[in-house]
Amino acid sequence: MFRFANPHLLWLLLLVPAMAGLFAAAARNRRRRLARFGNPAILRLLMPDASPARVRFRFLLFCTAAALVLLAAARPQLGSKLREQTSEGIEMMLVVDVSNSMMAEDFEPNRLERTKYAIGKLFDGLRQDRVGMIVFAGDAAVQLPITSDYRMARAFARKIAPSLVSVQGTDIGRALSLALLSFSEKTEQSHSRVIILITDGEGHDNGAVEVARRAAEQGVRIFTIGIGTPEGAPIRIGGQFILDENGQMVVSKLGEPLLEQIAQLTGGIYVRSSNQSIGLDEVIRSINEMQKTELSTVRFEEYNEQYQYFLGLALLLLFLEFFVLDRRNPLLARFNICLLYTSDAADE
Repeated sequence: MFRFANPHLLWLLLLVPAMAGLFAAAARNRRRRLARFGNPAILRLLMPDASPARVRFRFLLFCTAAALVLLAAARPQLGSKLREQTSEGIEMMLVVDVSNSMMAEDFEPNRLERTKYAIGKLFDGLRQDRVGMIVFAGDAAVQLPITSDYRMARAFARKIAPSLVSVQGTDIGRALSLALLSFSEKTEQSHSRVIILITDGEGHDNGAVEVARRAAEQGVRIFTIGIGTPEGAPIRIGGQFILDENGQMVVSKLGEPLLEQIAQLTGGIYVRSSNQSIGLDEVIRSINEMQKTELSTVRFEEYNEQYQYFLGLALLLLFLEFFVLDRRNPLLARFNICLLYTSDAADE
């Protein structure tokens, strides 16, 4: 596994293209000033030893060396030793509705953004549990396979969007079926598997109740969170409100009966979200009271530093840059030695 111990320093790499832009602007200004003195072709004859190509090459060496130094400062590392760690925890699959109705604005700024914020806070509080994520609308897709890498989980949660599922609708049954298939094999015989369904509940059954019964048989609890209000709110996408076939504004309302039934069948609980709390805290409190199972995770225990290679190459380039002259060396010209560019005249 490759990683950077100080990834925040990688932002400094933006200085390299900034320096290149300044260099190009300075070179352009120099050419303009020289053009005031006469014909560029005649000026080249008057300055036979001048070599803009060498100047550019030296700058290229310097920029490359600077980038390598910044990469070295970020401390690149390679994982060198794996260790299997065991802990007691829960496997949970988050099943998140990304249909257009989740863009309704009865929650600030909308239902989906509030859900993403709550999921991020949830991942911040996890320690020994495993999580996975499924997004769904008219179809369902695995957004994040079951993992204990919370950093990656937070990154995937930030990318949740309606565009992840091309088929519109709210097929809760399909999403729950996919969630049941997404747990790891090692926990099949345990009762430490849960599904957290976050949706506005707007849609038909589509086999969701039947899937809930199957989940109960497998010992999987489903906790449901209804996000939205019974009064509902219009759906705005791209600054435009969605209209029905009669030209009336579509209002998305919270549908609770199906969510309550799914939770009741599997021994979970149903929570209605509010603007103050999505409801994940209450669900997690209930999950923490469940029986834990032993989970094993393979992690890199030791990392080998790789910065010295980047630093060594940077020093080599700086050493080379020091010995490359801005002008042609008259002592070497008679040997017809060309280390950098075969024809400096072609660059003029």
